[in-house]
Amino acid sequence: MAAKQKILIVDDDVNIAELISLYLTKECFDTEMVHDGESALREFDTYQPNLILLDLMLPGMDGYQVCRKIRAKSNTPIIMLSAKGEIFDKVLGLELGADDYIMKPFDSKELVARVKAVLRRYQPAKTEAVEADIKCVTYPDLVINLSNYSVEYFGKPIEMPPKELELLYFLASSPNQVFTREQLLDHIWGYEYIGDTRTVDVHVKRLREKIKDHASWGIATVWGIGYKFEVR
Repeated sequence: MAAKQKILIVDDDVNIAELISLYLTKECFDTEMVHDGESALREFDTYQPNLILLDLMLPGMDGYQVCRKIRAKSNTPIIMLSAKGEIFDKVLGLELGADDYIMKPFDSKELVARVKAVLRRYQPAKTEAVEADIKCVTYPDLVINLSNYSVEYFGKPIEMPPKELELLYFLASSPNQVFTREQLLDHIWGYEYIGDTRTVDVHVKRLREKIKDHASWGIATVWGIGYKFEVR
């Protein structure tokens, strides 16, 4: 029997944390709850979760700080939870490395669906990887391998969250083809994701910070439309 996937729930509202735990336990996840930022960092190291549900408004160290510290050492998926609905808050969370953002109050089915969707993207099925051709795109000084979720840039591994890597692979797999933000949002985040096209811009910005334009290729903005992986 496969081991249960582990979800770390970080929320200072004990009732909400217990409710989320109940939803996820019914879906055969293993859960652990903590209620402040410092405890979240300690529990992350000992519990080693497959995914973190992270509330923004925590006592002491807030969710943004927790996200930043975890991203400094791990690509474990993070879904932020917040009652804040401002675009700025969503963008800031994504820029710090969150993989998704859910507003409170949330529907239990949506929460579970997003958790499953993020986990599917982060952990591609090993059986499929064996049976299918290895999904790898190679350019001068750049190797993007979707089968094992790795990127090499000038011969060195580059750490990046799953959706950044998937976006880079998707663009690089169709060189010089222009994709609208809506198309990218649909292909990478899927129909389960309820977001806005600014999400794509944030992820492209983060990619450009890690992967600088090369003499032979680069991520180009097509003004008024979207993006393409330009091969020169």
